[in-house]
Amino acid sequence: MSESIVRIEAPARLHFGMLDLRGSLGRRFGGIGAGVFNPSLQLEVERAESIECEGPEADRAAEFARRYLASQGLREAVRIRIRRAIPGHAGLGSGTQLALAVARGIAELHDLPTATGALAAAVGRARRSAIGTWLFDGGGFVVEGGRHESGDRIAPLLARLAIPASWRCVVAIPRDAGSVSGESEVQAFRELPAPPLREVEHVAHLLVMSLLPALVDGDLPAFGSALTAIQQINGGWFASGASTELISKMLEWGAVGVGQSSWGPAVYGIVEGDEAATKLASIARLLLNGSGAVYVNEFAETGARVSVLDPSTARA
Repeated sequence: MSESIVRIEAPARLHFGMLDLRGSLGRRFGGIGAGVFNPSLQLEVERAESIECEGPEADRAAEFARRYLASQGLREAVRIRIRRAIPGHAGLGSGTQLALAVARGIAELHDLPTATGALAAAVGRARRSAIGTWLFDGGGFVVEGGRHESGDRIAPLLARLAIPASWRCVVAIPRDAGSVSGESEVQAFRELPAPPLREVEHVAHLLVMSLLPALVDGDLPAFGSALTAIQQINGGWFASGASTELISKMLEWGAVGVGQSSWGPAVYGIVEGDEAATKLASIARLLLNGSGAVYVNEFAETGARVSVLDPSTARA
Protein backbone atom coordinates (compact mmCIF):
# COMPACT_ATOMS: atom_id res chain seq x y z
CA MET A 1 0.00 0.00 0.00
CA SER A 2 3.07 2.23 -0.20
CA GLU A 3 1.78 4.47 -3.00
CA SER A 4 -1.78 4.65 -1.72
CA ILE A 5 -3.63 7.52 -0.12
CA VAL A 6 -5.80 6.65 2.86
CA ARG A 7 -8.92 8.73 3.42
CA ILE A 8 -10.55 8.81 6.86
CA GLU A 9 -13.94 10.34 7.66
CA ALA A 10 -14.69 10.48 11.38
CA PRO A 11 -17.94 11.46 13.11
CA ALA A 12 -18.33 14.21 15.66
CA ARG A 13 -18.87 12.91 19.17
CA LEU A 14 -21.91 13.84 21.22
CA HIS A 15 -21.19 13.31 24.90
CA PHE A 16 -24.53 12.69 26.61
CA GLY A 17 -23.20 12.70 30.14
CA MET A 18 -20.76 11.31 32.68
CA LEU A 19 -21.79 8.65 35.15
CA ASP A 20 -19.61 9.13 38.22
CA LEU A 21 -17.31 11.98 39.18
CA ARG A 22 -16.84 10.58 42.69
CA GLY A 23 -14.88 7.43 41.84
CA SER A 24 -15.77 5.87 45.20
CA LEU A 25 -16.01 2.38 43.67
CA GLY A 26 -12.57 2.56 42.06
CA ARG A 27 -13.56 3.86 38.65
CA ARG A 28 -14.17 7.48 37.74
CA PHE A 29 -16.03 9.24 34.95
CA GLY A 30 -17.75 6.66 32.73
CA GLY A 31 -20.09 8.02 30.12
CA ILE A 32 -22.65 7.71 27.37
CA GLY A 33 -22.80 9.17 23.88
CA ALA A 34 -23.38 8.83 20.17
CA GLY A 35 -21.86 10.04 16.92
CA VAL A 36 -23.05 12.18 14.01
CA PHE A 37 -21.47 12.76 10.61
CA ASN A 38 -22.62 16.36 10.33
CA PRO A 39 -20.23 17.93 11.16
CA SER A 40 -17.43 15.46 10.52
CA LEU A 41 -13.70 15.24 9.96
CA GLN A 42 -12.23 14.19 6.62
CA LEU A 43 -8.53 13.87 5.97
CA GLU A 44 -6.12 12.02 3.69
CA VAL A 45 -2.77 10.51 4.59
CA GLU A 46 0.08 9.42 2.30
CA ARG A 47 3.79 8.74 2.59
CA ALA A 48 6.16 11.69 2.27
CA GLU A 49 9.76 12.67 2.92
CA SER A 50 8.84 14.92 5.84
CA ILE A 51 5.80 15.53 7.99
CA GLU A 52 3.60 17.90 6.00
CA CYS A 53 0.10 18.98 7.00
CA GLU A 54 -2.35 21.34 5.36
CA GLY A 55 -5.84 22.48 6.18
CA PRO A 56 -7.58 23.38 9.45
CA GLU A 57 -5.87 22.06 12.60
CA ALA A 58 -2.72 21.33 10.56
CA ASP A 59 -0.28 21.97 13.43
CA ARG A 60 -2.25 19.72 15.73
CA ALA A 61 -2.39 16.96 13.14
CA ALA A 62 1.38 17.17 12.68
CA GLU A 63 1.91 16.68 16.41
CA PHE A 64 -0.37 13.64 16.46
CA ALA A 65 1.53 12.23 13.47
CA ARG A 66 4.84 12.67 15.30
CA ARG A 67 3.45 10.96 18.38
CA TYR A 68 2.15 7.97 16.47
CA LEU A 69 5.27 7.53 14.32
CA ALA A 70 7.44 7.68 17.44
CA SER A 71 5.24 5.16 19.26
CA GLN A 72 5.79 2.68 16.42
CA GLY A 73 9.49 3.41 15.98
CA LEU A 74 8.91 4.61 12.43
CA ARG A 75 11.34 6.99 10.72
CA GLU A 76 9.12 7.48 7.70
CA ALA A 77 7.03 10.65 7.38
CA VAL A 78 3.60 11.47 6.01
CA ARG A 79 1.63 14.16 4.24
CA ILE A 80 -1.79 14.94 5.71
CA ARG A 81 -4.50 16.94 3.96
CA ILE A 82 -7.40 17.94 6.16
CA ARG A 83 -10.34 18.45 3.85
CA ARG A 84 -12.95 19.13 6.54
CA ALA A 85 -12.73 19.60 10.30
CA ILE A 86 -15.06 19.24 13.25
CA PRO A 87 -15.49 22.63 14.98
CA GLY A 88 -12.90 22.87 17.73
CA HIS A 89 -13.52 23.70 21.39
CA ALA A 90 -17.24 23.07 20.97
CA GLY A 91 -17.73 19.86 22.95
CA LEU A 92 -17.74 17.63 19.85
CA GLY A 93 -14.53 15.70 20.42
CA SER A 94 -12.58 17.31 17.59
CA GLY A 95 -9.17 16.57 19.12
CA THR A 96 -9.78 12.89 19.72
CA GLN A 97 -11.24 12.32 16.26
CA LEU A 98 -8.31 14.13 14.62
CA ALA A 99 -5.75 12.17 16.65
CA LEU A 100 -7.35 8.82 15.90
CA ALA A 101 -7.83 9.60 12.21
CA VAL A 102 -4.17 10.56 11.81
CA ALA A 103 -3.03 7.43 13.65
CA ARG A 104 -5.41 5.19 11.71
CA GLY A 105 -4.27 6.62 8.38
CA ILE A 106 -0.59 6.01 9.18
CA ALA A 107 -1.34 2.53 10.50
CA GLU A 108 -3.15 1.67 7.26
CA LEU A 109 -0.21 2.89 5.17
CA HIS A 110 2.19 0.64 7.08
CA ASP A 111 -0.14 -2.37 7.51
CA LEU A 112 0.03 -1.97 11.28
CA PRO A 113 -2.70 -3.03 13.75
CA THR A 114 -5.65 -0.67 13.77
CA ALA A 115 -7.35 -1.50 17.09
CA THR A 116 -8.82 1.81 18.17
CA GLY A 117 -7.87 1.48 21.83
CA ALA A 118 -4.20 0.99 20.88
CA LEU A 119 -4.33 3.98 18.53
CA ALA A 120 -5.74 6.14 21.32
CA ALA A 121 -2.99 5.09 23.71
CA ALA A 122 -0.32 5.80 21.09
CA VAL A 123 -1.45 9.39 20.58
CA GLY A 124 -2.38 10.13 24.19
CA ARG A 125 -6.16 10.25 23.99
CA ALA A 126 -8.97 8.76 26.15
CA ARG A 127 -7.24 9.78 29.39
CA ARG A 128 -10.63 10.56 30.91
CA SER A 129 -13.57 9.89 28.62
CA ALA A 130 -13.37 7.11 26.03
CA ILE A 131 -16.68 7.99 24.36
CA GLY A 132 -14.94 9.58 21.36
CA THR A 133 -12.61 6.60 21.01
CA TRP A 134 -15.40 4.04 20.96
CA LEU A 135 -17.47 6.17 18.56
CA PHE A 136 -14.51 6.34 16.20
CA ASP A 137 -14.42 2.56 16.47
CA GLY A 138 -18.12 2.02 15.69
CA GLY A 139 -21.51 3.71 15.60
CA GLY A 140 -24.62 3.51 17.73
CA PHE A 141 -25.17 4.51 21.32
CA VAL A 142 -22.19 3.64 23.53
CA VAL A 143 -21.67 3.21 27.25
CA GLU A 144 -18.14 3.16 28.69
CA GLY A 145 -17.18 2.09 32.18
CA GLY A 146 -14.79 4.77 33.40
CA ARG A 147 -11.09 4.85 34.15
CA HIS A 148 -9.70 2.71 36.96
CA GLU A 149 -7.84 4.87 39.43
CA SER A 150 -4.90 2.47 39.62
CA GLY A 151 -4.37 1.83 35.90
CA ASP A 152 -3.63 3.48 32.57
CA ARG A 153 -5.96 1.44 30.39
CA ILE A 154 -8.70 3.33 28.60
CA ALA A 155 -12.24 3.00 29.87
CA PRO A 156 -13.83 -0.24 28.64
CA LEU A 157 -16.73 -0.31 26.20
CA LEU A 158 -19.68 -1.77 28.11
CA ALA A 159 -22.44 -1.54 25.53
CA ARG A 160 -23.08 -0.49 21.95
CA LEU A 161 -26.74 -0.34 20.95
CA ALA A 162 -28.34 0.59 17.65
CA ILE A 163 -30.27 3.87 17.57
CA PRO A 164 -33.60 3.72 15.70
CA ALA A 165 -33.18 4.91 12.12
CA SER A 166 -36.07 7.39 12.38
CA TRP A 167 -34.54 9.36 15.27
CA ARG A 168 -32.92 12.64 14.33
CA CYS A 169 -30.50 14.89 16.16
CA VAL A 170 -30.21 18.65 15.73
CA VAL A 171 -26.85 20.03 16.87
CA ALA A 172 -26.53 23.76 17.52
CA ILE A 173 -23.26 25.55 18.30
CA PRO A 174 -23.50 29.12 19.61
CA ARG A 175 -20.57 31.19 18.37
CA ASP A 176 -18.07 32.66 20.84
CA ALA A 177 -19.76 31.00 23.79
CA GLY A 178 -16.46 29.67 25.07
CA SER A 179 -15.55 26.14 26.10
CA VAL A 180 -13.10 24.15 28.18
CA SER A 181 -10.39 22.01 26.59
CA GLY A 182 -6.74 21.03 26.81
CA GLU A 183 -4.94 22.04 29.99
CA SER A 184 -7.87 24.17 31.11
CA GLU A 185 -10.05 21.06 30.97
CA VAL A 186 -7.53 19.08 33.04
CA GLN A 187 -7.54 21.84 35.65
CA ALA A 188 -11.32 22.11 35.58
CA PHE A 189 -11.69 18.40 36.32
CA ARG A 190 -9.26 18.74 39.23
CA GLU A 191 -11.35 21.54 40.69
CA LEU A 192 -14.76 19.89 40.27
CA PRO A 193 -16.22 18.98 43.67
CA ALA A 194 -17.36 15.40 44.18
CA PRO A 195 -21.12 15.28 43.58
CA PRO A 196 -23.45 13.82 46.19
CA LEU A 197 -23.58 10.04 46.13
CA ARG A 198 -27.36 10.20 45.72
CA GLU A 199 -26.96 12.01 42.41
CA VAL A 200 -24.43 9.48 41.12
CA GLU A 201 -26.77 6.66 42.09
CA HIS A 202 -29.67 8.40 40.38
CA VAL A 203 -27.74 8.72 37.11
CA ALA A 204 -26.93 4.99 37.19
CA HIS A 205 -30.56 4.16 37.94
CA LEU A 206 -31.79 6.31 35.07
CA LEU A 207 -29.28 4.73 32.69
CA VAL A 208 -29.94 1.09 33.50
CA MET A 209 -33.66 1.12 34.23
CA SER A 210 -34.93 3.86 31.91
CA LEU A 211 -32.57 5.07 29.18
CA LEU A 212 -31.23 1.74 27.92
CA PRO A 213 -34.56 -0.13 28.02
CA ALA A 214 -36.23 2.76 26.18
CA LEU A 215 -33.52 2.67 23.51
CA VAL A 216 -33.96 -1.08 22.99
CA ASP A 217 -37.74 -0.63 22.81
CA GLY A 218 -37.46 2.33 20.43
CA ASP A 219 -39.45 4.44 22.90
CA LEU A 220 -38.24 7.95 22.12
CA PRO A 221 -40.35 9.83 24.72
CA ALA A 222 -39.03 7.60 27.53
CA PHE A 223 -35.48 7.78 26.17
CA GLY A 224 -35.67 11.56 25.86
CA SER A 225 -37.07 11.99 29.34
CA ALA A 226 -34.29 9.88 30.90
CA LEU A 227 -31.58 11.57 28.85
CA THR A 228 -32.81 15.04 29.76
CA ALA A 229 -32.86 14.06 33.44
CA ILE A 230 -29.28 12.76 33.25
CA GLN A 231 -28.21 15.96 31.52
CA GLN A 232 -29.85 18.10 34.18
CA ILE A 233 -27.86 16.29 36.88
CA ASN A 234 -24.66 16.59 34.84
CA GLY A 235 -25.40 20.27 34.34
CA GLY A 236 -25.18 20.74 38.10
CA TRP A 237 -21.80 18.97 38.16
CA PHE A 238 -20.33 20.95 35.28
CA ALA A 239 -22.04 24.28 35.99
CA SER A 240 -22.93 24.55 32.30
CA GLY A 241 -24.54 27.93 31.79
CA ALA A 242 -23.49 29.10 28.32
CA SER A 243 -26.08 27.03 26.45
CA THR A 244 -28.86 26.89 29.04
CA GLU A 245 -31.26 29.14 27.12
CA LEU A 246 -30.85 27.18 23.88
CA ILE A 247 -31.46 23.89 25.69
CA SER A 248 -34.60 25.29 27.29
CA LYS A 249 -35.88 26.60 23.96
CA MET A 250 -35.27 23.26 22.24
CA LEU A 251 -37.50 21.60 24.80
CA GLU A 252 -40.19 24.22 24.17
CA TRP A 253 -39.91 23.65 20.41
CA GLY A 254 -40.55 19.94 20.62
CA ALA A 255 -37.20 18.25 21.25
CA VAL A 256 -37.81 15.04 23.18
CA GLY A 257 -34.31 14.76 24.61
CA VAL A 258 -31.93 17.69 25.04
CA GLY A 259 -28.57 18.49 26.54
CA GLN A 260 -25.12 19.97 26.22
CA SER A 261 -22.33 17.87 24.73
CA SER A 262 -19.45 17.64 27.19
CA TRP A 263 -18.38 21.15 28.28
CA GLY A 264 -20.27 22.65 25.33
CA PRO A 265 -21.15 25.07 23.95
CA ALA A 266 -22.66 22.58 21.46
CA VAL A 267 -26.16 21.48 22.41
CA TYR A 268 -28.41 18.88 20.88
CA GLY A 269 -32.10 18.10 20.56
CA ILE A 270 -33.47 14.70 19.59
CA VAL A 271 -36.73 14.31 17.69
CA GLU A 272 -38.64 11.78 15.61
CA GLY A 273 -38.37 12.10 11.82
CA ASP A 274 -37.14 14.57 9.22
CA GLU A 275 -40.01 17.03 9.46
CA ALA A 276 -39.59 17.60 13.18
CA ALA A 277 -35.82 17.89 12.77
CA THR A 278 -36.14 20.49 10.00
CA LYS A 279 -38.55 22.53 12.11
CA LEU A 280 -36.33 22.39 15.19
CA ALA A 281 -33.25 23.36 13.17
CA SER A 282 -35.03 26.32 11.60
CA ILE A 283 -36.06 27.71 14.96
CA ALA A 284 -32.56 27.15 16.36
CA ARG A 285 -31.09 29.16 13.49
CA LEU A 286 -33.52 31.98 14.23
CA LEU A 287 -32.49 32.05 17.86
CA LEU A 288 -28.77 32.04 17.00
CA ASN A 289 -29.43 34.83 14.50
CA GLY A 290 -26.48 33.95 12.28
CA SER A 291 -24.03 33.79 15.17
CA GLY A 292 -23.47 30.04 15.20
CA ALA A 293 -24.04 26.82 13.29
CA VAL A 294 -26.86 24.28 13.19
CA TYR A 295 -26.64 20.73 11.83
CA VAL A 296 -29.37 18.14 11.17
CA ASN A 297 -28.40 14.50 11.52
CA GLU A 298 -29.29 10.90 11.54
CA PHE A 299 -27.19 9.18 14.20
CA ALA A 300 -24.02 7.51 12.97
CA GLU A 301 -24.49 3.80 12.33
CA THR A 302 -20.76 3.28 11.83
CA GLY A 303 -17.54 4.59 13.21
CA ALA A 304 -14.82 6.17 11.10
CA ARG A 305 -15.03 5.41 7.38
CA VAL A 306 -11.75 4.29 5.88
CA SER A 307 -11.04 4.07 2.16
CA VAL A 308 -7.94 3.63 0.01
CA LEU A 309 -7.69 6.00 -2.96
CA ASP A 310 -5.79 6.03 -6.19
CA PRO A 311 -3.17 8.80 -5.82
CA SER A 312 -3.86 10.43 -9.19
CA THR A 313 -7.60 10.69 -8.44
CA ALA A 314 -7.22 11.87 -4.85
CA ARG A 315 -4.71 14.62 -5.61
CA ALA A 316 -6.87 15.95 -8.39
